[in-house]
Amino acid sequence: MGLYEIINVTNWFEIRFTENDGMAFGMDFIGTMFLALFRMAAIIFFSYILYNIVRKNAPTGFIVCFSLVVAGAAGNIIDNCLYGLIFTESIYGMPPAHFVPIGQGYGSFLSGHVVDMFYFPLFEWPSWMPLVGGNVFFGAIFNFADAAISCGAVALFIFYHKLLSLDYLLKARQ
Repeated sequence: MGLYEIINVTNWFEIRFTENDGMAFGMDFIGTMFLALFRMAAIIFFSYILYNIVRKNAPTGFIVCFSLVVAGAAGNIIDNCLYGLIFTESIYGMPPAHFVPIGQGYGSFLSGHVVDMFYFPLFEWPSWMPLVGGNVFFGAIFNFADAAISCGAVALFIFYHKLLSLDYLLKARQ
């Protein structure tokens, strides 16, 4: 599958091969190196918190949701760290990127892209609607790691918002 190639699965689901060097859902407003280092620090911090939460016998659902967030972040950072080292550069209209020996890829450590592929153009807003008219509802292209982060975070806020208090997390550290 080449860069920007699209496979229409249904009217409301497409697989699109895109690469981004930004944040979740292709957002890009800070540098790749800073973002990668921030993600690594966050993964270490939240893994430590997760370890302590498990030790304190937190509810299983809370542990699963928190784990989704940590695992999704780890998945994106692994992509970012290694993709540029082991793949050739993807260029629109050219054959797809392919594996190469480590270090012979298009980038260095922490400078690789994150591959996004899922797109759900569920519906298009009517053109007469202010601000959103004519736009596709949920136009983001994302990957499995982004979905894990989003689903885990939403579930945490909906079902475990009381356990997310700073007081609880600090007690879990002790």
